Amino acid sequence: MTAGLRSTLPRIVAGLLVAALLWFAFALFTAAQPLVAVGVLAIGGSALWIYSTARSVAWKYLFPGVAGMLLFVVFPLLYTVQIGFTNYSSNNLLEFERAKAYLLDQTVVDEDRAYPFTLHAEGNALRLKLMPPEGSGGETLVSPPITLPLQTLGKTPGKTPGQPPIALQPLAGTMLSEPLPLRALIQQRAGLLALQLLLPDGKQIHYAGLREFGVIQPLWKDNANGSITQLTSGQVFTPNRDSGYFENSAGERMPPGFKVNIGFANYSRMLLDADFRGPFVSIFVWTVIFAGLTVLFSTALGMTLAVLLEWQSLSHRALYRTLLFLPYAVPGFISILVFKGLFNQNFGEINAILDAVFGIRPAWFADPLLAKVMILIVNTWLGYPYIMILCSGLLKSIPADLYEASAIAGAGPLTNFFKITAPLIVRPLTPLLISAFAFNFNNFVLIALLTDGRPDYLNTKLPAGTTDILVSYTYRIAFTDSGQNFGLAAAISTLIFMMVAAMALVQLRITRQRGT
Repeated sequence: MTAGLRSTLPRIVAGLLVAALLWFAFALFTAAQPLVAVGVLAIGGSALWIYSTARSVAWKYLFPGVAGMLLFVVFPLLYTVQIGFTNYSSNNLLEFERAKAYLLDQTVVDEDRAYPFTLHAEGNALRLKLMPPEGSGGETLVSPPITLPLQTLGKTPGKTPGQPPIALQPLAGTMLSEPLPLRALIQQRAGLLALQLLLPDGKQIHYAGLREFGVIQPLWKDNANGSITQLTSGQVFTPNRDSGYFENSAGERMPPGFKVNIGFANYSRMLLDADFRGPFVSIFVWTVIFAGLTVLFSTALGMTLAVLLEWQSLSHRALYRTLLFLPYAVPGFISILVFKGLFNQNFGEINAILDAVFGIRPAWFADPLLAKVMILIVNTWLGYPYIMILCSGLLKSIPADLYEASAIAGAGPLTNFFKITAPLIVRPLTPLLISAFAFNFNNFVLIALLTDGRPDYLNTKLPAGTTDILVSYTYRIAFTDSGQNFGLAAAISTLIFMMVAAMALVQLRITRQRGT
């Protein structure tokens, strides 16, 4: 009996897990997330199959890593690429059906049929007294005693299902207490929102404000061909699948927009739109120059210091090595903010020294060229300790016999450096330099904290700074621009990914060649 239970229990647990997975996938599908449902079903089904099958022991260890890579690397990458082919932005956030439903849910109060009201206490209940619309000559109406708050599922008047309308009767000498003050009226707003009042002529009115009930009419009417009609003006707005908006015959757009596929429009904009292409090309060129010069200067400085620290006659080498390593030990964002204060035009120590010695105060943050020079200085300071440590390790692998032979031949220190040290260091250092180039190609933190991309270009459609690199430019387009063009930012991100991936492939190729 116990053996049978032990053999049956795993099947019961597996069945429950399969049922839970199917229920969760179906819930996602009914929530208009079919792709997510398919992904959950695929990953969950694979996990159940792998961990319930004894033949796939290796995959039991590999599956978490593979699933994590698919979930946190592949999926965001594919999602970003997909967004790059859409008009997704702060103005086009919704899907078509949700944008249409938003417009159709809009209502308007008929001001000509607005009934001012007061609220009166009657024991533990309340009564509504409604005066006729101004100029209508109608009679004053009163509700039976009601208890508030009633059931409320939302704050939209007239949208509470299951609440029967309350019939109003003529006042006809009904004695009422003093009307409640405004503060008490506001406290009863949640219950008033749920009320549906029935006039003697059969029309329903709803809460329309702190002082009135009224006839609430829809603002839009849905047409059979997919268009919608604005009832107040009679204009017909048809969905434009190219722009992602409902538009009338005059081309006027009705927000909110909806997300549509626009093909390669975001990519062609980078190449064909002159207003966009100008700053984009400049930013791209500066990104390459910035990453390249940073690697060049950091390598030159780091390699030189590493060679000097290997000089046997140099006293206190350990102290110098420790001091020179400090910029790498201090968190980068702290160093960047310290340099931002040091380069301040009016109060920074750097300008104070330059003013005392040369009588000049450079505008580091206002002049585009000086701002770029400042960025290179700061990034070289942050990057050289890493290269210095690498070169110090590589120098230990160079045979001392080479330097002894060079000394016998009468070569000097510079000859030794350019003929022996540099060639032997650069070869194994090349893959790491490519990695450093790729890192600086996406060095968002430095730009964001030091200059925030400024000074900006003038007369551009999108915000663009002269010190922006591609990644900071993408961030500004996606999150700081008033339009928040996520689709265009995703297209630029895809372009950046392709460039960095190409660098990674070059690095792997060089590493393979070095290994062989």
